[in-house]
Amino acid sequence: MTSTSAPRAWQRMLSGRRLDLLDPSPLDVEIADIAHGLARVARWNGQTSGDHAFSVAQHCLVVEDIFGRIASATTDELLVALLHDAPEYVIGDMISPFKSVVGGGYKTVEKRLEGAIHIRFGLPAHPQRALKDRIKKADTIAAYFEATSLAGFKPTEAQKFFGQPRGIVKDTLLLKPLPAIEAQRLFLERFEIIERDRRAQNRTEKP
Repeated sequence: MTSTSAPRAWQRMLSGRRLDLLDPSPLDVEIADIAHGLARVARWNGQTSGDHAFSVAQHCLVVEDIFGRIASATTDELLVALLHDAPEYVIGDMISPFKSVVGGGYKTVEKRLEGAIHIRFGLPAHPQRALKDRIKKADTIAAYFEATSLAGFKPTEAQKFFGQPRGIVKDTLLLKPLPAIEAQRLFLERFEIIERDRRAQNRTEKP
């Protein structure tokens, strides 16, 4: 007998939340779930050197660090940078070549999740183009250093895809792959610091 029920489109989180991928609610988004998931999703499909996978959580920390260095940023902007790959705690880190094969469906789900995540933490559902471009610049710098330090790219090859970074020194970045539990802890720690600074800023801005 064949079941006629609709396929399941939600994921149970360790917090107990049930996140609907087709219609995600901000009420079902928890930072603990994001940190846990991202710390266990590998960048570069796991094709990186070291004893541990280089996680998306660690990548987000590197991107937010670079973002804060290359230009002045508000606390809201820093949080958007830290969360720039947050939807991947649900949908995983699909490498760019595969995204081009899959097409627009992936982007649709990703954008819905981005909106729910941002609203959950008091941010606009989607960042403006100028902010997205600034974060993308930091992301590309991080990708160059990850590619050449961890993923087997030669500098000349990486330059073709990511350009040549300026003003950022590799040795100042957190590029040594961390155990998942450590990447999770650092991600949560950085989130809490930014949130603390956001609250302080909001208090000072109130009349």
